[in-house]
Amino acid sequence: MPDLSRPADVMARRKLPAIATAAVSEQFTEKMEEIGIREREREAQGKAGLMGVPYINLVGFAISPDALQLLPEEEAKVIGAIPFLYHEGDIRLAALDPTEQDVYRLAERLTKDHHARVGVYLVSQHSLDTACKLYAALPKFRSIVSGVEITEEEFKKYQSEIKSFRDLNKKIEEVSLTDLVTLIISAAIASRVSDIHIEAEERAIKVRFRVDGILHDVASIDPKNWTRIIARIKLLSHLKINVTGKPQDGRFTIFLTKEKIDVRVSALPTTYGESVVMRLLQSSAVALTFESLGLRGRAFEDLLQEIDKPNGMIITTGPTGSGKTTTLYAVLTRLNTPDTKIITIEDPVEYRLSGITQSQVDAGRGYTFASGLRSILRQDPDIVMVGEIRDLETADIAINAALTGHLVFSTLHTNDASGTVPRFLAMNVKPFLLAPALNAMVGQRLVRQLCDHCKKPEKTDPKLHERVAAILQKIPETSGVKVDTGKMSFYKAPGCDECQGLGYHGRIGIFEIMRMNKEIEDLILSGHVSEYDMLRVAVKHGMLTMLQDGLLKAVDGMTSLDEVFRVAKDTSASYE
Repeated sequence: MPDLSRPADVMARRKLPAIATAAVSEQFTEKMEEIGIREREREAQGKAGLMGVPYINLVGFAISPDALQLLPEEEAKVIGAIPFLYHEGDIRLAALDPTEQDVYRLAERLTKDHHARVGVYLVSQHSLDTACKLYAALPKFRSIVSGVEITEEEFKKYQSEIKSFRDLNKKIEEVSLTDLVTLIISAAIASRVSDIHIEAEERAIKVRFRVDGILHDVASIDPKNWTRIIARIKLLSHLKINVTGKPQDGRFTIFLTKEKIDVRVSALPTTYGESVVMRLLQSSAVALTFESLGLRGRAFEDLLQEIDKPNGMIITTGPTGSGKTTTLYAVLTRLNTPDTKIITIEDPVEYRLSGITQSQVDAGRGYTFASGLRSILRQDPDIVMVGEIRDLETADIAINAALTGHLVFSTLHTNDASGTVPRFLAMNVKPFLLAPALNAMVGQRLVRQLCDHCKKPEKTDPKLHERVAAILQKIPETSGVKVDTGKMSFYKAPGCDECQGLGYHGRIGIFEIMRMNKEIEDLILSGHVSEYDMLRVAVKHGMLTMLQDGLLKAVDGMTSLDEVFRVAKDTSASYE
């Protein structure tokens, strides 16, 4: 018997009711959980009856390893289905929703791959989660996932329902989670989207589309669904579902009747979860001709003459997303003939070009632009395209190739054509090799084209009109371009159904073409040349700047003044 005169015994006696209360509370909680589970099982059983499908409770069910090995755990969790019986040509499949397309395709695949009869049962979430824990006892193995697909029928269905990406937010609320990714990609393809951004935020998952180079908010998704959505994207692109703390890159392909669409996927860990960007690489998007790039007049003729030369080097310049690769693809397509061998080395190969040998760098294996270019030159090419010149080693090999009978195309990350030579010299390229190797330097940007269905003349602010006139009046007579600045008019587009309310539809390039001449060659050989020197000499010999080319296209109603000034800077003070 405790001695109540001792403080320790008094405290122990006081704790006894608290311990008893905690035990009762724990028992009550467990009992309520059991009641909740039984209630959810009754709901699942009732749902199965309404759907006309059999019901199964897998809690305590003896699922054989043979059945579990029919489907990888990652795919089971994404689809919401699990095989629970595999015996003598019979497969039984338990699914959260037997009517979903992924479940239907999985059943078809199991039937075909195992020559079996497949029966589909409805199961509760608790029952499925319990069954999935059995995967832990299986030996680990890797499987090629092929069960999650996106079909052309689904694309046609969603594209007929979504006329604009602005309809996406409402439609998202109506589809199942497994159809959500298909819906988003379908809407993106219908809207000429280049990149899909799905970003985790504190209170929502934001979906954004990049259309003609500009990002637009299009939808929000409930954060509680993010895990399954990103798991499906990872499954499609063969990324590791259980890896969330480091970046991953993957890709998958969608095959349609008239084309295929490659989807490059990047997953990045962020504060509120992983952010996913999907780049849509449509073969039709690069089906450009040289004539449709946007080059006009003397610029068109100048570049045409340079690409028809048998050797030398042509460099395109501009920031990421300025259309450099697209321009080179259009040039290579024009030069691609049966009697010409063309080889490219790229990072990555974004589009497949028929009749052209394309190679992709792999730095992890030591296959760089420099080492790849060395190997390419042993393949007897006539024309070589190097995705980008980043260092002296690659520059030296490309220059030597241009000097030994090859026509070489490449890109540099400089702001404009006049920055090409200073960038090469900063790499320590020898001026006496660079000068005879260079044929031409191309600076470019992309501007959005006004929608032809809703564009109309706009009244321009007098000061803006004067500014544009002053820039165009500096066009040299040697360019062959004449413009009456007193009669200029400009256009805008308020938006319509054809352009999804954006006012723009598609993009076109604005260019400056800097050809080599004796004066530029002497500048290079001096070894001390600035961008201003290059620009001054090029304009003197008739070059239009990117800004002037863009403004002329605005005068012609192809784009707006806002677009031109958004992407091009006024460099006229450098050559006055």
